[in-house]
Parts: sequence; structure tokens; C-alpha cells
Amino acid sequence: MTVRVLALVGSLRAGSHNRRLAETAVRLAPENVRISLYEGLGELPFYNEDIDTEAALPEQAARIRSAAAEADALLLFSPEYNGTMPAVLKNAIDWLSRPYGAGAIHGKPVAVAGTAFGRYGGVWAQEEIRKAAGIAGATVLDDVKLAIPDSINRFAAAHPADDPEVVEGLTKVIDRLAAEISAAKAA
Repeated sequence: MTVRVLALVGSLRAGSHNRRLAETAVRLAPENVRISLYEGLGELPFYNEDIDTEAALPEQAARIRSAAAEADALLLFSPEYNGTMPAVLKNAIDWLSRPYGAGAIHGKPVAVAGTAFGRYGGVWAQEEIRKAAGIAGATVLDDVKLAIPDSINRFAAAHPADDPEVVEGLTKVIDRLAAEISAAKAA
């Protein structure tokens, strides 16, 4: 049984440490886990109920909803912007939350990981993401936590894949997410 995980990265920057972290997750995934890195969050229009209709739904919104619906779980990677999550990630959660009670992430396991410049590694942003995803109907894995501090220095000359502590932590996140999905499928 293959577990399908959709990864969303809250940083649009080309050299994003969180993007590198997500790419590392793709490489670390065991044989039975396929992590797909979603492209295009920057093109997703801000959520607007006026355009969230069958006749007016933007193609980018339909595409992210379809990708999330096809996934067994989501893995969200985020930096911390001014003490909270980036708008692009919040916007994605908003699109995926609708229609209320039946959105594309409703009932799906969601784990959050990331790295940030500060000494706490983005824990405030991660808590906000967990909160928003939970309200959106996801099954948030609150016990799965990976917040890597001091990204600007830690990854200045090294890739996250070359950091044994990061590899160990990310592997635990992936394994826990896969176990949650496997348990749900077996039930």
C-alpha cells in the first residue's frame, strides 16, 4: 500500500530553506510513501467566496483541491513571518477548507514542520498552522513537531539533507504520518 502525501511549502523564495527541507522529505520517504511537492501556491488567488463557485472557480484553486483530495495526508513546511505563518500557506488552507465540513483536507492527517531564522525555529507559525488546519477539518498530528532554529546560519553552507539531526527529525515526522495513514486505512 502506497501512502500519498502532499507537501505544501509556505515560502516562495527560490533558495528557501523550507523548500530544501521539503525536497529532503521527498528523498527520505520510504518506499511505501510518495511525497509530492506542490508547485503553484504563489499563483493561487486570495480566497474569496465570490469566486468559489462552480462557474467562477479559479483553475489554481481547483488544482490544489484536486491534489489534496488525491492525497492521503498533507505535510506542511513553513518559515515564520512576523510571528505567524506566511499568507500563502494560510490562503492554501482557506481554499482547502471549503466547502465547510467537506473541504479537501477534511479528516486528512496533517503534520507541520519547518525551519526559521529565530532561535525557536518557527514554533509560533507552526502552532498557527496546526490551529488553522484543525479548524479547517484536518486531523492535525499535534505530537509531530519539527521546528529547526537558526536556519540562516545553520543552512548557509549546508543543505538540510546533510544535517544528521534534521534527517533524523524529518524521518520521524514522515514515519509518524505514514503510520497514522496506515492505521486509518487498516481500520
